[in-house]
Amino acid sequence: MTRKMNLVAYLKTGPTALHSGGWRHPESTLEDIFDPVRYEQIAQTLEAAKLDGAFFADLFGMADTYKGLEMFVRSGGQNSYLDPLTVLPIMARVTSRLGLGVTVSTTFHNAFHIARSLASIDMLSKGRVAWNVVTSTSDLEAANAGMDKMPPHGERYDRADEVLEACSALWKTWDPDPFVHDKARGVFGDPEKVHYANYEGEWVKTRGPLPTPQSPQGRPVIMQAGSSDRGREFAARWAEIIFTPQTDRQTMQDFYEDMQRRLAEAGRKPGSCKILPAITPILGETESIANERAAYLDSLQHKEYDLAYASLSVGADLSKHQTAEEVARARGNQGTRGKAEHFAKVAEKTGATLAQVAGKTSRGKPVVGTPGVVADALQDMFESGLCDGFVIMPVTHPGSHEQFCRAVVPELQRRGVFRTEYAAPTLRENLLG
Repeated sequence: MTRKMNLVAYLKTGPTALHSGGWRHPESTLEDIFDPVRYEQIAQTLEAAKLDGAFFADLFGMADTYKGLEMFVRSGGQNSYLDPLTVLPIMARVTSRLGLGVTVSTTFHNAFHIARSLASIDMLSKGRVAWNVVTSTSDLEAANAGMDKMPPHGERYDRADEVLEACSALWKTWDPDPFVHDKARGVFGDPEKVHYANYEGEWVKTRGPLPTPQSPQGRPVIMQAGSSDRGREFAARWAEIIFTPQTDRQTMQDFYEDMQRRLAEAGRKPGSCKILPAITPILGETESIANERAAYLDSLQHKEYDLAYASLSVGADLSKHQTAEEVARARGNQGTRGKAEHFAKVAEKTGATLAQVAGKTSRGKPVVGTPGVVADALQDMFESGLCDGFVIMPVTHPGSHEQFCRAVVPELQRRGVFRTEYAAPTLRENLLG
């Protein structure tokens, strides 16, 4: 059987997902952000193209770390205005195979609440939910959860391990097929198939049982995006999808090989975790049209906003701190350590400042060209063993994902590197086989 790539769409409950100027494009829709139809239509588009799934990135609050709320409200099209958990059922109702992912922090949320909420949507979607596990990164998020500041990086991951252990125990408190539904005998369910979890760790304690039984896929698929050494250790233990930010072939290859080694050391089977770097396709009918489109989109970027958003990501003001050492001293317990390390490596390699590197992250890793050229690039990276597929980052909504699904996906299907039909009803089966 020919190896097939996996494709997952990146979304936010706001006007754009990544590109700081994407919301300003004439094709971007803004007035429908709070309309359920917006989320129904993009879900149907992605499912028609047979993508593995879509997931929502999220921040636990409103960013105000750079010039207060001014920058992030006036110029920020990347905000998440709705809790993504609320839109997954809307998308599940109009689809039957598309995986549906949501970002939930292990630092702020109770394990029982996480387990029950995700199990409920997983049951309603008949086994199509993914959990993008994050430990969160900013003091503003901590303040919203009643904390003075973020806990240390290692402590956040230690707690995350316990939250995953507790959720896993809760998801196993029901055996398969627990319901009898015998009206004549008055027996609704079999109590022998429901158990207590009785989980207790240093940070997390929960009794159970969960009120929600197992979905057809047993438990949600686990996603993770940490790229620090501790994040990779966590991913090797838990992740079934790893979302990565690498932008060149060598770093992609290094990351892929490192994670394969870590997965093996963790006793994981080959293929039990899919590594998906983020790419941003920018399409045109010809090469010149695609390049003109990319240039126009870049002209819409808000450079200061890009710097503000990157500063939020690394936990330090990049307009003031220009070296990796300065950033490390300024960030304290905040920021994504893997992102800070990535910026530092790119800066060292290219001779650019951290601020200049940060400014280029607004559109991710662009792949610009005709549908055939973009398909060539994806196929090459996939068949060269750099990855197992891709997370597709949009620039405009809904146009970016629509163009990719209608132009690039059929090309990948013709080449035999992407599915033409779903193989199974659950996300885990379609993702892992």
